[in-house]
Amino acid sequence: MSEQNPDHPAATPQEPTIANWERETLERLVFATVKEQRAARRWGIFFKLVFLTLAIVVVWNYFDLGSSDTQALGRHTALIEIKGTIDTDGSGSADNIVNSLNKAYADQGTAAIVLKINSPGGSPVQAGIVVDEINRLKKGYPNKPLYVVVDEICASGGYYIASAADKIYVNKASIVGSVGVLMDGFGFVGAMEKLGVERRLLTAGENKGFLDPFSPQSEKQKQHAQEMLNEIHQQFISVVRAGRGTRLRETPEIFSGLYWTGAKAVDMGLADGFGTVDSVARDIVKAEDIVDYTAHEGLPERVLKKFGASVGSGAVQSVYRGQIPQLR
Repeated sequence: MSEQNPDHPAATPQEPTIANWERETLERLVFATVKEQRAARRWGIFFKLVFLTLAIVVVWNYFDLGSSDTQALGRHTALIEIKGTIDTDGSGSADNIVNSLNKAYADQGTAAIVLKINSPGGSPVQAGIVVDEINRLKKGYPNKPLYVVVDEICASGGYYIASAADKIYVNKASIVGSVGVLMDGFGFVGAMEKLGVERRLLTAGENKGFLDPFSPQSEKQKQHAQEMLNEIHQQFISVVRAGRGTRLRETPEIFSGLYWTGAKAVDMGLADGFGTVDSVARDIVKAEDIVDYTAHEGLPERVLKKFGASVGSGAVQSVYRGQIPQLR
C-alpha cells in the first residue's frame, strides 16, 4: 500500500460542497420568488376587496337600498325636511318630497307627518305638484294628520306647500307669507349699444324671443307676462284659501307679497301656533319617536357638487331663469 503524496491533496471532498452550495442558493432564490408572488397576490386580492366594498357602499347609498317601505318602526312621527329653494333638484324638488310623503304615509307605524320647512320659495309647478299629492294622500289616510313646522323662513313656494297642512307651527321670529309671484331678470340693450355690440336674433314666430334680455322689451310681451303672473297668483291664493279656510283673517295686504314674523302670522291666521318638531311630536302627535323620511343626497351627488360639476350649466341657466315665474 503506497502512501499519499502530501504535495497533491485529494480534491474530491470539495466537489460535493460546491454542488450543495449552488443547489441551496437556487432553492433560496426559488422560494423567495414564490414568496414574493404569493405576497403580491394577497395584496392584489386585498385591494380588489377594498375597491369592491367601496363600490357596493356607493351603489347602496345612491339607490337608497337600505330603506324599506315595509319595515316595522313602531308608532312614530314621520319627519320630512324641505330646505332651500323649491326647485327640480335637492330636498325641495317635487320628486323627492312626493317620494318621501308616500313612504311616510304608507308606513303602518306613522302616527302623523311633520314637514319641516326652511325655504324662501321657488317653482310654482314643483310646489303645486306637492300640494296636489298632499291632498290626495290626506284623503287616502284620513287618520294621519300632516303638520308643518317652520324653521327660519317659509315664504312664497314654501308657504304654498305649507298651506295644505292641517296645521302650521312657527317660531315667533320666523318669516312667513309672501303670497305673490314674480319674474325677474336684466336688460342689456343699453349696455350693448354703448359697447357697440349688435344682437343678431333670428326667430320663427314674432314672440319666440319673448323677454330676451338682449332685445328691447315690447309692451305686448310685457302685458302677456303680467297676465301669466296674475293667473298663477290667483292659483296661489286659491290654494291658501282652501288650506287655511276660516282661520285666515284676510286683509288687502295678505296676498300682496308681503311677509311677516311668525307671531304676526299667527294673529293673521297664516299659522296656527308656536312649536318645534320635537314639541309637535311630543305634545300634538303624542309620538315622541321621530323617523326621518327625507330623501337625502347620495355620495355621487355630494361629490359632484363639491367639485363644481354643475357650475357651467348653472351659470347659463341663471341668465334665463328670470323668464320663469317664481314663488319667492
